Amino acid sequence: MKTFFKISLTLMLFLVSCKNTKTSDKKIVETSETYVKDHYDKQEVTIEMRDGIKLHTTIYTPKDKSQKYPILMMRTPYSCKPYGENEYRKKIGPNEHLMKEGNIIVYQDVRGRWMSEGVYDNMRAYIPNKTDKTQVDESSDTYDTIEWLINNVENNNGKVGTWGISYPGYYATYSTVDAHPALKAASPQACIGDFFFDDFHHNGAFLLSYFRAVSLFGTMKNVPRDSAWYKLPDLGTKDQYQFFLDAGPLSNLNSYFEYEKLDNVLTSTADEVDDVFWKEIIEHPNYDSIWKPKGLIQHLKNVKSSVATMIVGGLFDAEDLYGPFETYKTIEKHNPNNYNIMVFGPWDHGKWARTDVKNYVGNYYFGDSISLNYQRDVETKFFNHFLKGEGNGRTELPEAYVFDTGKKEWKNFDSWPPANTSTQAMYLNANQELSSEKKGSTKETFISDLKRPVPYSEDIKTVFTPRKYMTDDQRFAARRPDVLIFETDILEEDVTLAGDIMAKLQVATTGTDADWIVKVVDVHPHDAKEQEEGMQDHLAMSNYHLMVRSEVMRGRFRNSFENPEPFVPNQKTAVNIKLQDVCHTFKKGHKIQVQVQSTWFPLIDLNPQTFVPNIYKANKEDFQNQTHTVFNDSKIEFTVLNKK
Repeated sequence: MKTFFKISLTLMLFLVSCKNTKTSDKKIVETSETYVKDHYDKQEVTIEMRDGIKLHTTIYTPKDKSQKYPILMMRTPYSCKPYGENEYRKKIGPNEHLMKEGNIIVYQDVRGRWMSEGVYDNMRAYIPNKTDKTQVDESSDTYDTIEWLINNVENNNGKVGTWGISYPGYYATYSTVDAHPALKAASPQACIGDFFFDDFHHNGAFLLSYFRAVSLFGTMKNVPRDSAWYKLPDLGTKDQYQFFLDAGPLSNLNSYFEYEKLDNVLTSTADEVDDVFWKEIIEHPNYDSIWKPKGLIQHLKNVKSSVATMIVGGLFDAEDLYGPFETYKTIEKHNPNNYNIMVFGPWDHGKWARTDVKNYVGNYYFGDSISLNYQRDVETKFFNHFLKGEGNGRTELPEAYVFDTGKKEWKNFDSWPPANTSTQAMYLNANQELSSEKKGSTKETFISDLKRPVPYSEDIKTVFTPRKYMTDDQRFAARRPDVLIFETDILEEDVTLAGDIMAKLQVATTGTDADWIVKVVDVHPHDAKEQEEGMQDHLAMSNYHLMVRSEVMRGRFRNSFENPEPFVPNQKTAVNIKLQDVCHTFKKGHKIQVQVQSTWFPLIDLNPQTFVPNIYKANKEDFQNQTHTVFNDSKIEFTVLNKK
């Protein structure tokens, strides 16, 4: 789809007005707290699925009955609150424009969650070629829901759209598989694609920082409930680094799931833990028959051409980068004639749905009204075209609408990755040098001390799921002896990366296992202009080390996620790490830096550095300090946008 994104005079005037907005203003528009109640009728229904299970569904219908409206639906495991037909949400729909224009907005508690019946299955596996009514999944539940809605909700125009962020984004993706004929548009946003690569795992490493969120998905119930039936672990401290360091091996955390059982809550058959999801994690360390069926990416080969898709993600989303990129690429590869576009902005997890004027990720400021403009000029245009308009695909939206996080401006591409790119390799040479040529045969070594692992952030706090670190200043890490640094000279011209980054390391270790973390960093000049606000007091833009992209590879999985294998001590070994896509210009006067380390704590759990069959069951004695080596035939392959 070769299209051009046109900026109207109205938008230009809007942007000018945003620049004049006082920095103290938090919102650009305030909507009355009673707007939804004043303009919508609310009803709560239970919709029976083909196997007899009833799902709680909340329907907001415009009071104005003079026209027919499309249905916009979000299915969620996070509840349709507030419950009660006289209790209204303050805002409904994907954004305020779609709310105020008038649409039928539907929320549904998915099977086994909150007020819906049935048993929940975390990332329920898709069942192709179903043969009877007992075979159900999220695709069939979505189909049955849409069928009921278009036949029972008054004033609907027969067209349905789905959307959602994070887990609800996963359900939006699911809606496109075996889609109902009435489904015309779907926007999976920050959508989970595979639980072995999104959220709780990254390339086989467990995101220890998400530990507190496990019970949110693993505590089962067997009756509808309008209040929480799960209990989140209380770490009892504001210093999560010290907490997890003192806790020791992961097996010591099992006790946090042996909490007092609640009424009407299902528990696992395991003796040691009551949490089903935690049991899956600790009993299945490899990419096996538990994790593979939960992946949805492999089932996107036959997305119906009648469903237009717009995949949305944040370039600094700590939780779901793999899912949105792989969802877009898979649909595009196997369904080339579909209307399928992508939008990636300078956002952390779900921030495009916010209405803040100032757009920050952590300390770093990217501009004004970025989310607001997206909501009005992209998201609203997409849904209106396919649900209210001609629906012919001529939306004037680009194929790939991606924010350049270095230049701080939007770019339009006819494909992603862009066609006019090339792969350029840079080698990890001696004397901290990152250059396009391998110079001699050298190596760098460091000791990985498990009693002093490298922090992922210098902040002392406990967070439910970390996000800010994605743009954190990396100077604190660069100055540690167990973090190797390689950087270019000061750039004499701009260099724009547009696509994925592949780290091809050649390494060795004195142990039999190790994690390898690679970070790509934009080193700002000494005289960089300071931000007016938003920066932590102890930091400055002068020499700011902006983390552009980072990723971990659990070394045992370097050749196979299904069949882990140990390292041979002191033997040179290849470890490849795919870093998710970026769109970033390293500007003239900046430097490109690469950091290599082996711990990233407590973002990910500690690797014992001695090979054990299951790290979740490793003993204290298994954890050993080791010396790691990185050879200078290691290289980073960048996808570089060619000069026009």
